[in-house]
Amino acid sequence: MIRKLIPILLALAVMGVVTGVAAIMLVFLGQDWQDALFWILAAVMIGAALLVVTMRDIIRCGLAMMVCFGALAGIYVLIGAPLIAAAQVIVYIGAISVLILFAIMLTQTKDAPSRLVFQTQAVPAAFASIIIAVVIALAVGATDWGAEVKRIRLATEALSRLLFNDFVLPFEIVSVLLLAAVIGGVFLAKREPGGPS
Repeated sequence: MIRKLIPILLALAVMGVVTGVAAIMLVFLGQDWQDALFWILAAVMIGAALLVVTMRDIIRCGLAMMVCFGALAGIYVLIGAPLIAAAQVIVYIGAISVLILFAIMLTQTKDAPSRLVFQTQAVPAAFASIIIAVVIALAVGATDWGAEVKRIRLATEALSRLLFNDFVLPFEIVSVLLLAAVIGGVFLAKREPGGPS
């Protein structure tokens, strides 16, 4: 029972630390609410991502992935890209995550084996994650952020006109490919055991 709670407690601890940083920035450093909301959404996203890679119940991993995508959509709204946030919700939460959950439910059992393949590579992955986090922190620290003092709002109307007028054919081709992938996944899942391969 305690082993099942360890991923949840780890995610809650990380979310608490990041949210604490947001509270300190808001109260003591005089940051505005948008910065604090960014930290809260980042905490939710990091906590959900940790749950995705640490929980054994694969259905709950898929649901945690949807929460992670939702927090990322909130960050897109904060940085002034509402069309990208809407695409994130429609495409990733509304289509890809649901497709993954249906594929899991149609093809596999609910509980994963006791030792997953990616869990055998947890130590190298942890070292790689720490190295990448240090590199990103150094890059952010070395960047001169004073060049742009205000957030740039993306012109949603202009971007949507460009996407749905000039690039409507690639958009439809991708939708047909996704439909073919869904039909192929259902066909493979419904195939009789012992039938032709």
